[in-house]
Amino acid sequence: MEEGRQLLSRTTPIPGLLLFELPVHGDGRGWFKENWHRSKMRAAGLPDFGPVQNNISFNAMRGTVRGIHAEPWDKFVSLASGRIFGAWVDLREGPTFGALFTAELTPGEAVFVPRGVGNAFQTLEDDTVYTYLVNDHWSAEAQKDYTFLNLADEHAAVPWPIPLENSIVSAQDGKHPRLAEVVPMPARRMLVLGADGQLGTALRQAFVGDPTVEFAGRAQFDITAEGSYKAVNWRDYSTIINAAAFTAVDAAETPEGRAAAWSINAVAVSRMARAAVEHSLTLVHLSSDYVFDGTAEVHFEDEVPAPLGVYGQSKAAGDLAAATVPRHYIIRTSWVVGEGRNFIRTMASLAAKGASPSVVDDQWGRLSFASDLALGIRHLLFIEAPYGTYNLSNGGKPQSWYEIALDVYRLLGADPNLVRAINTADYAKPNTAPRPRSSVLDLSGIRATGFDPPTATERLAEYLKGFEL
Repeated sequence: MEEGRQLLSRTTPIPGLLLFELPVHGDGRGWFKENWHRSKMRAAGLPDFGPVQNNISFNAMRGTVRGIHAEPWDKFVSLASGRIFGAWVDLREGPTFGALFTAELTPGEAVFVPRGVGNAFQTLEDDTVYTYLVNDHWSAEAQKDYTFLNLADEHAAVPWPIPLENSIVSAQDGKHPRLAEVVPMPARRMLVLGADGQLGTALRQAFVGDPTVEFAGRAQFDITAEGSYKAVNWRDYSTIINAAAFTAVDAAETPEGRAAAWSINAVAVSRMARAAVEHSLTLVHLSSDYVFDGTAEVHFEDEVPAPLGVYGQSKAAGDLAAATVPRHYIIRTSWVVGEGRNFIRTMASLAAKGASPSVVDDQWGRLSFASDLALGIRHLLFIEAPYGTYNLSNGGKPQSWYEIALDVYRLLGADPNLVRAINTADYAKPNTAPRPRSSVLDLSGIRATGFDPPTATERLAEYLKGFEL
């Protein structure tokens, strides 16, 4: 055995396929190695793929061949004894479909094989033991999602050290199709829940033309129903984007609204989190400035939640559930504006009527246009930003609701003097939910990833271009 070797990884021509060198410590009694060490291997580049099953293949004879099988999960392969010639063919959709990589493996090497990459090996010694970790449970149903390639495919042209005619090959492996007949394994998809709301509509636009993104409104997926989660084959997905929320802040203070807010904003998110953990998915969850009491002038991502009302409490509970997912993005936002009913449309309608609204001038924040929220989410996913919580609103100088209303009137050519300032205490009516005084979110975290949201005033002017008095 090779002493003094360090744990190292190297890339291959097949994206995501990684070859590892493992330290093996031997003496007169035999040898020892750490076959899988989560923290060390993550540091060396192994994805945190969450194995749930360990399989062992014993091969009595030299020249035994198995494969080429592309499975609907990731796996980490190494040897317990013997020596093999390994061959991997990319059978996923994309520009590297059909690409081949080969390597000889001993107990001192291992390979990470991503979902959809065909895996095969030929034993070069008797009594070879091949072991692998997978991140999903095998089942007869799962086997339907396999993709296969013939061992003798002329395009892949695997240079088997022992000719196939002199090898031990199963009858089934000998019947697999040639590359021209293989249906590539499709990429895992993203599922957007709550896709009919303001953010869901914006996400449809942000991901237009992307076949890997699916959208489900309440008619297609009821997030409050346990059966909805059981009906999905989560093996086909990589990401859940939760764009659903109960946002009727004042209604949440009523008995009926309280139950609905907790059902949608907290209990449903816990179900999403459980699905994400069980199936190694990424969860994108939308949070709110209402999880804070507003006493801080500016809110940072690590501020401890202190919600004032039922809506904020239910959102804070949902955040805690989402944060239990190892791969999560919690997107904290404020004052969302998109398609459908919102403050800007209400002010525009009042301006058109020449009305004189009273608008509070002692609550401060920034507008968050749904189109920019959607672009920010797409950005974080595409660059594979570090998981965690990100504040995301539009930029620029914070404003009060009163100042925003003035801007709406001005931009539409209405008289801004019609807008009257009022404080929150005078505005409040029975069952009015408490609001945070400051909803200003610090944006340094999202900017550090390379996404700099446009100013709210810039976006407001664009948003109102289609409005007429």
